[in-house]
Amino acid sequence: MTTKLSRFPQQVIPLAILFGLALIGLILIRHFLVPDTFGEYGHYRAKAVDEIAALPVSYAGYQACVDCHEDTYTAKQASFHKGLSCETCHGPAGQHVEDQDKFKPLKPHGRDFCLLCHAYNVSRPSGFPQVLPNMHNPGKACVGCHDPHKPTTPRPPGECSACHAGIANQKAVSHHTDLECTTCHEVPKDHFVQPRLIRAEKPASREVCGKCHSKSAEGGIAEAPRIDMATHGGRYMCWDCHYPHDPEAAK
Repeated sequence: MTTKLSRFPQQVIPLAILFGLALIGLILIRHFLVPDTFGEYGHYRAKAVDEIAALPVSYAGYQACVDCHEDTYTAKQASFHKGLSCETCHGPAGQHVEDQDKFKPLKPHGRDFCLLCHAYNVSRPSGFPQVLPNMHNPGKACVGCHDPHKPTTPRPPGECSACHAGIANQKAVSHHTDLECTTCHEVPKDHFVQPRLIRAEKPASREVCGKCHSKSAEGGIAEAPRIDMATHGGRYMCWDCHYPHDPEAAK
């Protein structure tokens, strides 16, 4: 004789048992393990606020630094480091504020600290000042040439590779290796001094590439591939298909 239970697939009963056990487990966890104040301030434990407030003060905040170092703070706020808190480089200053003679803040002198932000890293924003540590004044302290409170370079870099090493290395092994960056980019003189404020201009039209690659172009590199600018690529820009720093033909 067929029973009602035998009409269900064999997997249903074990799954129902597992679901029931999981539900019971969640109820027990919610009752015994979740803190009483969890959820009062959203998805947090409310008592954590009081516990953190009871901890000894470590950071003083930049306002405390200004009371004694107003000139230094004013100079920093007019520099590229204006977005950095004093304690980013000097460490927690809470004890120093309480007793200036007994507790002195950290004063970085080595290279490693500055390189946390300024060592070359391809993922950093284009134009962000970066150096290759093994090539840029190796063995010398950064503060010997750069004032961290007013970090302008003692002399602007003469080459684009100072900040764009990744692009420079890629272009060096491409067909464009002999082209100067200014062949395609308009680079204001002040860009080398304030690269994030004064940008180098990127090409805005196909005619920049056409100077060398148009069939009607005069001069240029003799062996450069030539195309009919009127029909090749349609409405697309050249760099939609060809990466200028490694211009292999798109397949």
